[in-house]
Amino acid sequence: MGENSQLVSHKTGHFGFSAVGLNDLGASEYTLVTVVADRSGSTQDFQQAMEQVLKELAKACVHSDRTDNLMIRLVAFEDFAEEVHGFKLLSQINESDYDNVLHPGGMTALYDAAVDAIEATTNYAEFLGKQDYQTNGFVVIITDGMDNRSKMTPASVKDVLSKAVKSEWLESLMSILVAVNVEDATASKMLNDFNQSVGFTQYLELKNADQKTFAKLANWLSQSVSSQSSALGTGGPSQSINF
Repeated sequence: MGENSQLVSHKTGHFGFSAVGLNDLGASEYTLVTVVADRSGSTQDFQQAMEQVLKELAKACVHSDRTDNLMIRLVAFEDFAEEVHGFKLLSQINESDYDNVLHPGGMTALYDAAVDAIEATTNYAEFLGKQDYQTNGFVVIITDGMDNRSKMTPASVKDVLSKAVKSEWLESLMSILVAVNVEDATASKMLNDFNQSVGFTQYLELKNADQKTFAKLANWLSQSVSSQSSALGTGGPSQSINF
């Protein structure tokens, strides 16, 4: 892992994104993976555990038999959504790239980050599709609380997800909302309502934020990404894997 390559900016949608250039692509089909990580102030106690999930996911993907058909993008959010890095091939990622990338502070722009991730996946799939590449998508959003900062709304997220699912450019899209360490009943209800109103493929609510829980999450995510990538070309999404 770790070959440096210049990413290309795509100024489309509400936020824009960056991605590997066409000259670096060697396969004919790709699964576009986006991890959206909450780094609001309340995640302070499990910042390093969250970063370890990113490292373990990248490491597992490298050892997958689909490693040449995967790209990963990382979006982090607090007061705003930020692209930490755009869609990269696994060969362009080092585990150390995820050291200290989640600096806890600020509030929770969950809806903005969700729109960013889903919209970029759809737009990059269209760009690649017009160059005769086949794609499917995998978006996982990890958060510990209620949105209190976004300009977007749950309806905005539902709209971009609906467009992604119906897109002729994405063969399928797995969308997963993961709630971690949600101890407040109000926050739990809000996230459940958000899931129901948007229609994510899968929703997980994990009561703990310890290393064991995050290790299990990393393993589950790597299996789910591998399954979705293996489904590319079948005409539909992979089956959800039990956590």
